Amino acid sequence: MLVQEVMSTGVVTAFPTDSVRSVVIKMLSRHCGAVPIIDEQHNLVGLVAIRDIMLPLFPNFGDYIHDNVHSRDFTEMEEGYPDILRKNIGSIMSKNPLTVSPHTPILEAASFMGRKQFRRIPVAENGKLLGMISMGDINRGLFFQKGFLAK
Repeated sequence: MLVQEVMSTGVVTAFPTDSVRSVVIKMLSRHCGAVPIIDEQHNLVGLVAIRDIMLPLFPNFGDYIHDNVHSRDFTEMEEGYPDILRKNIGSIMSKNPLTVSPHTPILEAASFMGRKQFRRIPVAENGKLLGMISMGDINRGLFFQKGFLAK
C-alpha cells in the first residue's frame, strides 16, 4: 500500500506572510497539529506545528543560565503569547521540511516518521504539496483498508 492511497488531501495550508494568529485559528478550528506553508505556486516552503508556536514562549538555554529565576516565570511567558500571535508564520516555521513521496510504501513512511519522531509529514512531489500523512492515516490504511481487523 502506498502513501497516496491513505494520505489526507485538501489539508489546511498557510502562506509565510500569514499571521501566527490566523494559523492558530485554522489549527484549532480544523483540529490539525501541523500546517504546511506554501508559496503562490503551491510549492512547500515550510511546516509549522503547534509546538513551533509554543516554543518561543520559553527561554533558551543561555537565558536560563544567565537568569534561572526569571526564566521560570510562567506568568510572564504566558503574557508574551500575544506578541507571538502578531508575527508572520514564516518567522517561526520549519523551513524546507522533510517529506515523503506519494509513491512511498506506507510502512516505509511509518519507519521514517518513527525514526524522526514525526506524527505527521507532508507528501510532496517535485516540491509541490500534495497532502499530509499521519500515523493515524497509516493505521487506518493497514487495519481497515487491508482488512487486518476483519473477523
